[in-house]
Amino acid sequence: MPNNRKRLVGRVVSDKMDKTVTVAIERRSMHPLYKKVVSSTKKVKAHDESNAAPLGAMVQLVESKPLSKTKRWVVEKVLGSTTEAQQAVMEEEISQRHEDHEAEGDDDTN
Repeated sequence: MPNNRKRLVGRVVSDKMDKTVTVAIERRSMHPLYKKVVSSTKKVKAHDESNAAPLGAMVQLVESKPLSKTKRWVVEKVLGSTTEAQQAVMEEEISQRHEDHEAEGDDDTN
């Protein structure tokens, strides 16, 4: 019997949860009218039983039965990992974006 489950490839953007990673799936398509390449990103949560996928790693996901309210994917394999230096840089960028986002939110409340 063939395995007809969908598979996606994406980059891990968060690994702070236990046995769960957040993966950003980037899709590129041509705009029908303007013929410009438009990229869209979708974030999904995936089950990572052994916590093997570090931040920034490329992973292959396979669809599964619902594992929780938001988890519908499982990490099938880690395609490419990152070095500790690259991981530190990515964590710094994510924290910087988070701080910038909080600062923008503070401006709106005043």
